[in-house]
Amino acid sequence: MFRIVSVEENVKVHPSKFGKNIKKAIEESINESIVDKIDKKFGVILSLIKINEIGEGKIYPADPHIYYRVIFDVLTYKPEINEIAYGEVIDNVRFGSFIRIVCFDSLVHISQSMDDFVSFNEKTKTFDGKETKRKLKIGDLVRARIISVSYEENNLKIGCTMRQPFLGTLEWIKEDRKKHAKKS
Repeated sequence: MFRIVSVEENVKVHPSKFGKNIKKAIEESINESIVDKIDKKFGVILSLIKINEIGEGKIYPADPHIYYRVIFDVLTYKPEINEIAYGEVIDNVRFGSFIRIVCFDSLVHISQSMDDFVSFNEKTKTFDGKETKRKLKIGDLVRARIISVSYEENNLKIGCTMRQPFLGTLEWIKEDRKKHAKKS
């Protein structure tokens, strides 16, 4: 889920930035230190939006940096269990599909790819449904439900499913809607 989060933090400004405008130096320091980093509390910090307040700078003995207490807003993305996410199939391997969601690669295990007996075609790198004749190939745009999220050493692992109704490739979803409309 995307969020705008207000953060209060001591921002360390390197001496190489001392000649710059304070706000510009702090923006650069924030972008270097926390943007694109994975945090258990926030998920991934995608972008600095704005600086709201800058406190007085502090200098500590034997440390060449200046530390400012700063309140700023950032855009974050934190995947949530049961969240519906859109992505693109970036690779298919024998055990499942890798789906790019926002800036993360998630895994859809072969058993979670579709509600059908599924086989993997090594030549075409596709998953084929036996009864439904559905195919899942690299480049397909999909909708999936996040079923697991794990943080490990600045790394995020996401597991997804596409076995539920109205999940899978956008073509499958169109087919499911037509079938559902006919039943109603």
